[in-house]
Amino acid sequence: MATTLFLGGARSGKSRLAQTAAERFAAPLIYCATGQAFDDEMAERIARHRADRDARWTTIDCPVALPAAIREAVGGAILVDCLTLWLTNVMLGDHDVAAARADLLAAIGAARAPLFLVSNEVGLGLVPETPLGRAFRDEAGRLNQAVAGVVERTYFVAAGLALRLQPPDI
Repeated sequence: MATTLFLGGARSGKSRLAQTAAERFAAPLIYCATGQAFDDEMAERIARHRADRDARWTTIDCPVALPAAIREAVGGAILVDCLTLWLTNVMLGDHDVAAARADLLAAIGAARAPLFLVSNEVGLGLVPETPLGRAFRDEAGRLNQAVAGVVERTYFVAAGLALRLQPPDI
């Protein structure tokens, strides 16, 4: 199956581009949502994302059980938004991050429909102030590298524009 990773910063346009790419496929379209509405701001973000999708989409809420959701999803295409929220849930739930990452990579390989993954690039900004913030930044970097290593295409998104990344010739 075709697999594509969209990386970028906050409000870069990565989710919109990933959704547009997935919508080229026939319905039903599967949206694997990893966000949780712990506060009003996040509830508004989730509502905005849901409003951006039409009736072709079925939403699967999978804040931690993302690998299982990918394995079970059958449709025209699967969109995962986003890997960094999933990682947050894994870390704050005190799960084994390396095992969860390995399970996700296996699920990506087992996807039964074209798969589009969205993730934040968090390593380009300031060094986080707290140990948990630094651990998250490091784990997000490891996760993005691992996913980019198993998907067919990776795009870096900034200002709504996508730049295709290629493996180095070294």
